[in-house]
Amino acid sequence: MAELPAHLSAKKLLILLKSQKNTKNALSLFDSATHHPNYNHTPIVYHHILRRLTDPKLVNHVTRIIDLIQTQKCSCSEDIALTVIKAYTKNSMAEQALNIFKEMPQIFGCQPGIRSYNSMLNCYAQSNQWDKAESFYNYFQTSGVIPNLETFNVLIKISCRKRQFDKAQKLLDWMWSHGIFPDSYSYGTLIHGLVKCVKLSDALKVFDEMSVRGLTPDVTCYNILIDGYLKSGLVDEAKEIFHRLVTDSAVYPNVVTYNVMINGLSKCGHVSESLEFWRRMRVNERTLDVFTYSSLINGLSKSGNVKEASMVYAAMIESGLLPDTVTCNVMLHGYYKAVMTEEFFKLWEFMTKEDLVNTASFNIFIRGLLENGKVDEALSIWELLPEKSCSSDSTTYGVLIHGLCRNGYLNKALSILKRAEDGGKADVYAYTPLINALSNSGRLMEAVSLVDIMADRGHILNSYVFNALINGYIRESKIEKAITVYKEMVSKGCSPTPVTYNILINGLCKSERFEDAYIQVKDMLEKGFKLDLISYSLLIDGLCRSGKMNKALQLWCQILGEGHKPDITMHNIIIHGLCSDGRLNDAVQLFSNMRCMDCTPNLVTYNTLMEGFYKTGDCEMAAAIWACILKKGIHPDIISYNIVLHGLCSSHRILDSIGFLHHAVHRGVIPSVVTWTILVRAVFSYGIL
Repeated sequence: MAELPAHLSAKKLLILLKSQKNTKNALSLFDSATHHPNYNHTPIVYHHILRRLTDPKLVNHVTRIIDLIQTQKCSCSEDIALTVIKAYTKNSMAEQALNIFKEMPQIFGCQPGIRSYNSMLNCYAQSNQWDKAESFYNYFQTSGVIPNLETFNVLIKISCRKRQFDKAQKLLDWMWSHGIFPDSYSYGTLIHGLVKCVKLSDALKVFDEMSVRGLTPDVTCYNILIDGYLKSGLVDEAKEIFHRLVTDSAVYPNVVTYNVMINGLSKCGHVSESLEFWRRMRVNERTLDVFTYSSLINGLSKSGNVKEASMVYAAMIESGLLPDTVTCNVMLHGYYKAVMTEEFFKLWEFMTKEDLVNTASFNIFIRGLLENGKVDEALSIWELLPEKSCSSDSTTYGVLIHGLCRNGYLNKALSILKRAEDGGKADVYAYTPLINALSNSGRLMEAVSLVDIMADRGHILNSYVFNALINGYIRESKIEKAITVYKEMVSKGCSPTPVTYNILINGLCKSERFEDAYIQVKDMLEKGFKLDLISYSLLIDGLCRSGKMNKALQLWCQILGEGHKPDITMHNIIIHGLCSDGRLNDAVQLFSNMRCMDCTPNLVTYNTLMEGFYKTGDCEMAAAIWACILKKGIHPDIISYNIVLHGLCSSHRILDSIGFLHHAVHRGVIPSVVTWTILVRAVFSYGIL
């Protein structure tokens, strides 16, 4: 902090105060000067320091400075009193503002004029104290002070905030009829209020009225209307207003206009057009600010155009603008989603160097590390949060637990959850991945225990939790327990999802409880859900496995009749069922029709058919399928070779099967235990040794 000279004047103090960029330092200097010998503050010094105390953290100092003005009997102009009223207005301190208004003569030695009346009226408007605003205006009318344009602009603002748009319009009409000519601010206030309430056609009428009245809309009126259309997704209407703006010779687009267009078009999915606006700004040498770049980077990243977002980000750095933390986070998340690993790590290094990280930044980076299996690095970065004045939030713990579960570190995830619980930051999204992972890894009882803890802590169990438990019981062949959890789910008001039904249908079909499975299907349909390909596939698979092939085919025909296009999984299920049932001709027919359904056979399809032919002893057709696999450029796997080996051995062609074994090894396919079992059994069965 600067030191005060021995001989202090108001002029010297003002220079010193202006040199203090930090308001707290300026206030300390002001206080030191208060006690300086042979010196008293002047109105201009008071005005300077009061203007700097509008921040919520500093506004409490205003009262003691007012007391100082009164104690020193320093006569001040109305401007200083207005500064105080506006500081209180900004901080919703209407009572304090009213006291200043009432005691202006005693405190400042001046009378309140029209500006003070307007400021007080605006104070009530800003704090949404409508009744007091109305009472004050009634007092205003009896005070002998004549309302002016600013007064009516505040009254229009109050009407708009109360959504009394007809009243605001009548005020405008009254003003015109009494010779008080509304300005762009008057109309802009009404347009803004209508746009906020999505009354866009009414806003456009008010906008058009300006020209009829001979008043040229300013760029702010244009910007408000464009922004309103874009926020409602009406891109063509927004572009029409922008076209009117650029063809209006009396007004020109400003940086806000371009920011509104770029941000709005990006959010509406018109990213290429927003990029074009950005390029136009650069060509026309328009000023681009951080918001311009951030809006475009955000839009490009969210639409998956991360490389173009990176190009805009690079242009931002080149222009000399320092990105803010939000922009960097958007870019970091974009690199993570696009798996641009090198850029991801470089940006993180820049962010930490420039101190542009917050908790959200850490969450993104930790998620990226965990997705790439870098568990130790992720945990190390997590420990660095306090060093950057950041603290873990519920998202941080959720990201860590999810990533650790995904990488198989369940015990570590449990210990992280304990820390989250101790810190009161364990939400449902921290528990869900752990419950799911424990259920899937055979630790079902631990998952159940965790669910009980969730309930005890007041967390509402969601469908993800119930689905994990249901799936866990089905994996352990405890279908009755799974059904019990499902019933509990419904009784607790948690609506089953299509995933819930698919899990249950799968379990019931595997238990050959087809009637119960169809009851679930019926319930699913009654709830308004449509059966998806997963649901149908599960049902067909269950029917095929239980030998109910005709019912499976009926369901297949129903699927086609409803206009669904079966995917490769469903095709493979039905082809496998037909082959298992010895209906090779039907399987081949279905295989031949796959391309007509825009479905390309894969290795599983060919393996299934090949196995089917070998089982019926048709080695010639099985060999034709093998030739087809090679011709299509598909690489046989060990399952393919095992099918061939088993088929050949079953036909007593042991030497041919050994030849295929050499072929597999030559192609880098490693024989499995099944491979050797097939060959050893064949050798012993047919007495080769």
